[in-house]
Amino acid sequence: MREERSHFWHSDGRRLSGLSTLLLLLPFFAIIAFVFVYPILQLLAISILEPHPTLDNYARVVDNPVHMRVLMRTVWTATLVTALSVILGFPVAYYMSRAKGTVAALVAVCVILPLWSSVLVRTAAWSFLFQRNGLINSAFMSLGLTSQPFKLLYTQSAVVIAMTHVLLPFMILPIYGALRSIPSDYGRAAAVLGATRLRTFLEVILPLSLPGVVSGSLLVFLTALGFFITPALLGSPQEMMISTLVSKQIREILDWPFAAALVGVLTVFVTLLAVIFSKMLRFDRLMGNAS
Repeated sequence: MREERSHFWHSDGRRLSGLSTLLLLLPFFAIIAFVFVYPILQLLAISILEPHPTLDNYARVVDNPVHMRVLMRTVWTATLVTALSVILGFPVAYYMSRAKGTVAALVAVCVILPLWSSVLVRTAAWSFLFQRNGLINSAFMSLGLTSQPFKLLYTQSAVVIAMTHVLLPFMILPIYGALRSIPSDYGRAAAVLGATRLRTFLEVILPLSLPGVVSGSLLVFLTALGFFITPALLGSPQEMMISTLVSKQIREILDWPFAAALVGVLTVFVTLLAVIFSKMLRFDRLMGNAS
């Protein structure tokens, strides 16, 4: 079965040769190389070749504590967003995998529908909610929890909450895929052997769903590292993330080599992380297939 999945087939059932498969995939690889690989290599070349061949731009990233704090803050924010997405996303994915009929369709629409709306629109909606006279502060004051409005907008908490909302579907869907691939017979077999629902979940369902959790965490974490719109609109300059710093270097200071070095450091970090995860899980499991 594994061998069959690695080849393309004719419509009449005959298997394509290796050369035919390569020719079929060639346009795809050419597009990836042109729109992704080439710009990345060009940017990395700028970081070490301008104004002359040097590694000074990378030394500026490492030597300046402000830049290192921005990097650490970015990693920490992405970690918080990933953790919150797991905590909030797993129960939703579990309910989706068990629901049937209209309820299942309704939950699926609620999860997928935000993906069809712009990140900018969702971020703008959060900015209205976080205002001093927004809905959240008005609710707190109406309930008597505070006499003065909280400072919610332009804080790291606002960035983390909004990014978690935006990226939550990317956590739910892989976990849902992993949970759906678990045969229902496993739960019934555990019940027949005397296991409680909690023990069945902890010792059967949860371990088998871990590939979905890990792949979802990888998607959310790597996406959160490069998030720009939400930190730029809801965060403060004192809590800048690396995407905002790169934008500032390009648009305001016009220091392209240093901005390219920042991107290079982030690219190396993301690549190392992806390699580590790829060693831990097979590609099909990264796509949420736990079988």
